[in-house]
Amino acid sequence: MEKCPFIRGFRTVLFAIALVPALASAQSPTYLTQWGAYGSGPGQFTIPYGIAVGGGSVYVSDFMDQRVQRFTSDGSYLGQWGDYGSDDGQFFNPAGVASDAAGDVYVVDQGNCRIQKFTGAGTYLTQWGSSGSDPGQFSAPTAVAADAFGNVYVADGGMNQRIQKFTGTGAFLAQWGSAGGGDGEFYEPTGVATDGAGNVYVTDMNHRVQKFTGSGTYLAQWGSLGSETGQFNGPAGVATDARGTVFVVDQGNARVQAFNGAGVFLSQWGTLGSGAGEFYEPFMLAADDLGNVFVVDRGNNRIEKFGLGPVPARPTSWGGLKALYR
Repeated sequence: MEKCPFIRGFRTVLFAIALVPALASAQSPTYLTQWGAYGSGPGQFTIPYGIAVGGGSVYVSDFMDQRVQRFTSDGSYLGQWGDYGSDDGQFFNPAGVASDAAGDVYVVDQGNCRIQKFTGAGTYLTQWGSSGSDPGQFSAPTAVAADAFGNVYVADGGMNQRIQKFTGTGAFLAQWGSAGGGDGEFYEPTGVATDGAGNVYVTDMNHRVQKFTGSGTYLAQWGSLGSETGQFNGPAGVATDARGTVFVVDQGNARVQAFNGAGVFLSQWGTLGSGAGEFYEPFMLAADDLGNVFVVDRGNNRIEKFGLGPVPARPTSWGGLKALYR
């Protein structure tokens, strides 16, 4: 299998900016727990990268250990799958991770320029992608998201600077984006997420979040380079919860910022360090339906869990609601 020409798993080039202390807010979360340490054993990490929640489990891609690990929401180790290679179920630097409404798990196999799909227990289901710039091919895939309607979105940087949209089995549906700093353009799209209405949020190294419809129509954006509230220094992972809150990892400022769906700043937390609630190169994050936010603290080789409290139900399909208080 031809390998991807661009691999973006290590250190993102960030601008030197004085960090600002996290602000207190009524919506700032409570630190709950953490797990992980440097190493290759169960529950350890060598550069954790992507994270997803689904079916009561937390899935973390371990970039240098070529595997995905599965945990309970409190960090108890449940299992793992993957090793180095290009066969079914193998990885060459697994990156972003997503879980869909059925509990299946999608993994960006970055070095192999493909997406692999598994059951929640790690059984291989299918794959798609190869190296290139045609529809369905990838140059530097980083992140993946699944919406409530069965669609899968992949952030594809490198030579492509675009978002691609697929069915849950890998059939190509659409794409949008090109290199640049204008509306709908990207400079290394890094994180991608969807909300309950089917909108798509993308972070890029233009130090902003862009919001699109599920078909790629540009809606809005927010952010600029800096360390004030609403500014970013290398935004990475993005996630949404049932409140409609949009969480963004601001990796160069060692914090997470929260916004509403229109980009209005709500709160932030985190500062540089290795203590509880601190970060050293935070990268991706995920939010579950119970008000918890899980952050990949990449430089500290750990996952940190924060709690915001119960959230209301949100639509997951036409005419249906998902019970969230369970």
